Amino acid sequence: MESRIAAALGGAYGPVAVVLADEKPEGALEFKPGRWGCVMFLFANAAKGKTAAFSAETYGCWGGGVGLGFGNAYLRFPGGVDCFAHFLSSGNADWEQGRQVGEALKAQAGKEFPRDFLEGEGYLKTPEHVHRWLEELPIMEIASRFVVFKPLAEVDPGTETPATVVFLADPDRLAALVILANYARGGMENVIIPWAAGCQTIGILPFREARTDSPRAVVGLTDISARKYVRPLLGGDLLTFAAPWRLFVEMEENVPGSFLEKPTWQALIRAQR
Repeated sequence: MESRIAAALGGAYGPVAVVLADEKPEGALEFKPGRWGCVMFLFANAAKGKTAAFSAETYGCWGGGVGLGFGNAYLRFPGGVDCFAHFLSSGNADWEQGRQVGEALKAQAGKEFPRDFLEGEGYLKTPEHVHRWLEELPIMEIASRFVVFKPLAEVDPGTETPATVVFLADPDRLAALVILANYARGGMENVIIPWAAGCQTIGILPFREARTDSPRAVVGLTDISARKYVRPLLGGDLLTFAAPWRLFVEMEENVPGSFLEKPTWQALIRAQR
């Protein structure tokens, strides 16, 4: 599938399609069942031309299970949701159950995760803040067996329709995508930047938007843990821009005659070369 937007933006990486499927593509990259892995690492591979697949057994990490729509995987976090709330915030070292789970992890999970489990990642101030965030997160169970990441250029529009199209964008291209998302819409808030894991901003958050009458795009990769994993593959200057399918089609149709064909944008892109 060719994209007018991708052609106008240029850039090192083409858009990635997020496809909900009942069959796994032949040769797709996939985490081993029960093994930890960052979803965004395989997203980076898809941006570089690979195909990746995830299932309820191979989503890599608890946040990835949630982020891709495989239900509330935080229930399976060591020590349950309460330990997860401490892990994401102030740490588990200050309460008995958390300390016991953390000490057991030291013998099972290397050094980094037990350390973060006990000391906390500090992404929200308190466990109570985490619980409130979880109440807002659109945790869902998708109907399909697999979530597939593949280059949009390899999508056959006659046989499959992506749920979401995800662009990797530097500041100039992100600015262009934000303008285009608002170009033919009323209002000026047709793009959102919610606080969430990198996989959640290309998964369940745009999935939720797709269910609305006027779906918005979701800017992501503001998750610094995910950024650490994708930096070796993609560099350090990119964010994601996830457009639910209906919005993507609308944006595609609006490229002709828009600012993307005007001198200001063309001069800005030439200045990068």
